[in-house]
Amino acid sequence: MSTLYIVGTPIGNLGDITFRAVETFKNADVIACEDTRHTLQLLTHFEIRKPLISCRSQNEEFAAQKIIKLLDNGQSIAYASDAGTPGISDPGAILAELARQAGHTVVPIPGPSAFATLVSVAGAGGKTLIFEGFLSPKPGKRRSRLRELLSGGEAFVLYESPFRIVKLLTDIADIETDRRVVVGRELTKLHEEIIDGTAMEVRDIFLSRESIKGEFAVFVSGMKKAQLPEKNTDN
Repeated sequence: MSTLYIVGTPIGNLGDITFRAVETFKNADVIACEDTRHTLQLLTHFEIRKPLISCRSQNEEFAAQKIIKLLDNGQSIAYASDAGTPGISDPGAILAELARQAGHTVVPIPGPSAFATLVSVAGAGGKTLIFEGFLSPKPGKRRSRLRELLSGGEAFVLYESPFRIVKLLTDIADIETDRRVVVGRELTKLHEEIIDGTAMEVRDIFLSRESIKGEFAVFVSGMKKAQLPEKNTDN
């Protein structure tokens, strides 16, 4: 049987692509992707030319069947979402599941994700971290889920668009004003910004801006804050 490679790609900085990802693209017979235009730019940068097939969230199950037929015919397929690791708030999970059910080997080619990137600098602490992805755009459902997450006491990470980031931060601040929040904007890109503070402090920073651009990852701390070790005062 043939192999489907699930390939992580940069979330902004093209220098973050792995050697293994580049080699996988070069060796694959066909590259499936969330947006052919976006992936074509990435491949062009690395001077890679391969047939492309679209597999986005709107047509993932239908496209997956076409990809499985290619696998059945002995072709190897590399799949990439627009940015980051497929299946993490991106298409790819259905494709991987169906390919495995069809008897094909599914191989992960690890790469960047906004989730891991933000957590690495957030100072998460604790043993449990919840990845929630995008919350509902509907205010009632969003606030209801936030109350559940905040009351659970564990740290969690959300994704949000520039159009709703202030609403999200406002909801968090309304529920727990002093909960620590770390916001990553445009992670790994030229205008990368990481802001740390209480929910209200961070909300007010973005509320004061005339315009907000970029993609956001939001880390919300658990109830227990990380404590610095006490200094030894013994002489």
